[in-house]
Amino acid sequence: MSTALAEAVTPFPAGSAEPLVRLDGIHTFYGKSHILHGVSLTVAPGEVVGLLGRNGVGKSTTLKTIMGLVRPSQGTVRINGQVTTGLPPHKMARLGIAYVPEDRRIFRALTVMENLRTGFDRAGVTDEKRQTLLDKVFKFFPVLAERRNQAGGTLSGGEQQMLAIARAMMLEPKVILLDEPTEGLMPRMVSQIHTIIDMLHAEGVAILLVEQNVPLTLAASERLYIIEKGAVRYECASRDVDANHPVIRQYLGV
Repeated sequence: MSTALAEAVTPFPAGSAEPLVRLDGIHTFYGKSHILHGVSLTVAPGEVVGLLGRNGVGKSTTLKTIMGLVRPSQGTVRINGQVTTGLPPHKMARLGIAYVPEDRRIFRALTVMENLRTGFDRAGVTDEKRQTLLDKVFKFFPVLAERRNQAGGTLSGGEQQMLAIARAMMLEPKVILLDEPTEGLMPRMVSQIHTIIDMLHAEGVAILLVEQNVPLTLAASERLYIIEKGAVRYECASRDVDANHPVIRQYLGV
């Protein structure tokens, strides 16, 4: 890392409370392909953090490594100070980590309600709690209430994205790993996704946001990491850069 860039990187402040999510020196491979090269980052409770970079630089792999979908060969993942490196996804979900993948992965043949039930049909959730969760989600996403008996696969792209986020909310997560939520959506829906992120933030949910839409990421997040070739090259407060900032142009070519 150049001296100029090194000076711009601001690690988690000394004396701060333990980050909700902390990655230290993560190296991840797919077969013989070395994807992540020593990635370190933090997400504080209730914080929205953006993760920017060109396609194929390791952003989605970072989320999958946190979620336990990919096991790192080196480095440590911590959730609330607890080492979780290599834990399977279902155990990560129990720790309050929700993952909304790039391709949404809703159950296309199931109704909206049946998709949502995959999130709240779990041990310890009473009927009263289920109703509370549903009421909250339908308040966030009124269109899902209208479509509750409609098959997920018949929803529009934006509605499917809402359903994927709503299903994650059913887990009452501490943090949502949100991968390319605006991909393929019309501008009107992009604006709605921004509103949803702001609403989740207001609810105290932390978000690690992977997104190609630079203006959205800068507007929605508090801090920003930029990845290139599987390594974090830059970190700053989102308010300190804009889409025309030299570092954005250097690493994202926008």
